[in-house]
Amino acid sequence: MVISMAEKSFNLRIITPDRVFYEGEAEMVEFNTTEGQVGVLPGHIPLTVIIKPGILHIYEADGEKTAALHAGFAEILPEGITILAEIVEWPDEIDEGRAEAARERAEERLRSRTPETDVARAETALQRAIARIQVLK
Repeated sequence: MVISMAEKSFNLRIITPDRVFYEGEAEMVEFNTTEGQVGVLPGHIPLTVIIKPGILHIYEADGEKTAALHAGFAEILPEGITILAEIVEWPDEIDEGRAEAARERAEERLRSRTPETDVARAETALQRAIARIQVLK
């Protein structure tokens, strides 16, 4: 399939174990990967990336949508993107109080490290909580 530079959108599918979170046309998508933040436009080179917790930005013809994207993989092809996500949440699905409490717990685990502390797990929990809080702002 040949994608011309005139293409203005591509198909975006975001799937979790529980549901099809999003399926539609997007003009651009931005999200965090283990290699840094990536922005995808129509005709992007083929790429597979590992998702890191952060804010997902979906730019549609009529505006922008944001969500908290926590973990998964993305297959990027010139004609579209498929994201297989462990968890992704719209802002109205997030409980701000619970997100703040999770952030505080993760920060405390990192501050009071013991030899038994799973640092990677605590850092991931902190990144997820921060993503939830940021998407609400």
